[in-house]
Amino acid sequence: MTTKSYREFLKEQLRDPEFAAAYYELEPEFQVAREVIRLRLEKGLTQKELAELVGTKQSGISRLENASIKPSLGFLQKVAEALGARIEIHLRSIESAEGS
Repeated sequence: MTTKSYREFLKEQLRDPEFAAAYYELEPEFQVAREVIRLRLEKGLTQKELAELVGTKQSGISRLENASIKPSLGFLQKVAEALGARIEIHLRSIESAEGS
């Protein structure tokens, strides 16, 4: 029997569209990553070009888009400004989130 790492297991599971949709819906960092990718592509920017506008390295944008980091609010603000976007944060009580 071969043991898989969590990353290997997750990568395999994410091939299932139903699993992937549910997984990404639960993880807020994926929502941020998807939106950064969407806005970057909409602007016709490469990761390297966005990184230059933000004042970081391409690898930092890659990690943000892969949701492999939990970025600071300051970093997200720089990315948002470079993309002509704004950050919105919403807090909801657990009870009201479960009832909707």
